[in-house]
Amino acid sequence: MTEHSDQTDDTEQPPPTFWQTAASVLAAFFGVQSRANRERDFTRGKPIHYIVLGLIATVLFVVILMVIVRLALGAAG
Repeated sequence: MTEHSDQTDDTEQPPPTFWQTAASVLAAFFGVQSRANRERDFTRGKPIHYIVLGLIATVLFVVILMVIVRLALGAAG
């Protein structure tokens, strides 16, 4: 006799795609992640994917800020 559970098995659902993972990382940067996406990330996502994309996004953010500051300083004289 098997017991029936109200929860779905997480192995039946596919892991988040690259673009879903990237969108989750960007949403985390701004603090606007939806509850459904956060739950999807924590139940089906692999932490290493979020860590790597988070590091890449951080490096890109810093580089963009450096370029903006250099342009502003160059325009100021």
